[in-house]
Amino acid sequence: MKLYRFLAEDDTSAFCHKVTAALNKGWELYGSPTYAFDAANGVMRCGQAVVKETEGEYHPDMKLGAQ
Repeated sequence: MKLYRFLAEDDTSAFCHKVTAALNKGWELYGSPTYAFDAANGVMRCGQAVVKETEGEYHPDMKLGAQ
């Protein structure tokens, strides 16, 4: 099955660490990163989609980050 996640975080090193951790767990980048102003919190936010091929069957209650 193919899994999809969208990682988002404030524009700090925490975002880079989140994406790096996903890559080291076998996730692959999907598309370009995004960058936008979060007016509600007054900060810039980053986002990156990642995908991963894995064994098994998809269930809506599965925790994608644990895969």
